[in-house]
Amino acid sequence: MKKETVCAVVVTYNRKELLIECLEALLKQTILLDTIYIIDNASTDGTPELLKEKGFIQELPPKELDKPWEKKFKKDNLAISYVRMNENTGGAGGFHEGVKRAYEKGYDWFWLMDDDVEAKEDALEKLLKLKHFSSCIHPIKKYLNGEVFNWNGYICDKYGVIVTKKVNFKDKNFCCVNYGCFEGMFINRKVVSKIGYPKKEFFLAGDDAYYGYLASNFTNVIYTDKAEFIKKIKKTKKSKMYIYYVNRNFTYFLMQISQKKWFTFFHRLFIAIYYGFKYKTFVSIKGFLDGVRGKFDLYSD
Repeated sequence: MKKETVCAVVVTYNRKELLIECLEALLKQTILLDTIYIIDNASTDGTPELLKEKGFIQELPPKELDKPWEKKFKKDNLAISYVRMNENTGGAGGFHEGVKRAYEKGYDWFWLMDDDVEAKEDALEKLLKLKHFSSCIHPIKKYLNGEVFNWNGYICDKYGVIVTKKVNFKDKNFCCVNYGCFEGMFINRKVVSKIGYPKKEFFLAGDDAYYGYLASNFTNVIYTDKAEFIKKIKKTKKSKMYIYYVNRNFTYFLMQISQKKWFTFFHRLFIAIYYGFKYKTFVSIKGFLDGVRGKFDLYSD
């Protein structure tokens, strides 16, 4: 029986030290990866130089690019594909590019992650043990202080709302969810062949939730406490750009799938108003309106 291949896709932008920690954790996995795709979203903090210094790449990309530049390297006998984007396409654009390239190369599993997470050494091994239950699996994530990062829940597509649920892993090692997170999502190419690549137009926020929801139409999306990731950054203050994209993308996404669109419309409007008062900015209203219209321009002040 042919061995299934695994490709990690790591998207990075201006967090070179965290990126190195993420990559070094992938090198230490108890089951060897087949390759790592590093999607560098035109970082300006010296990311390529640090990657070269640490031996992940052996050649720097050209200074001026009019299209993405890809080069293959090796690090400790592991294949590394470094893709330097010619512009910052956001997390959504980076994952679109990475999944597309890895899918076209024929890999069986895609392990998708941001640069600020770190996989425990046996994470891949434990994810693979669950592949008979699901083709889209998520590891549990904990902050450095041990606090669990709870994102798990489900989307009620009747009303187009996200419902958080408490998870008890006492009697089983996974639970079912119906949306996703690009902080360790482990997804099979058979599902990707059905749902396509992450929606690059989202740019930032919600692309992973939407992708997981699409996957839930073809497999039982699950969340497990057996495979573990460390999450390095705990977001507190929200930028205007982040608030805009969250409101736009989730409004678009939930309006698309809702059976009671009138309810979703007013629910998302209420959330946008709440964000506006909480963070003293009304870009949330603009995001809401653009989401309703399906307008995907880049954010600008």
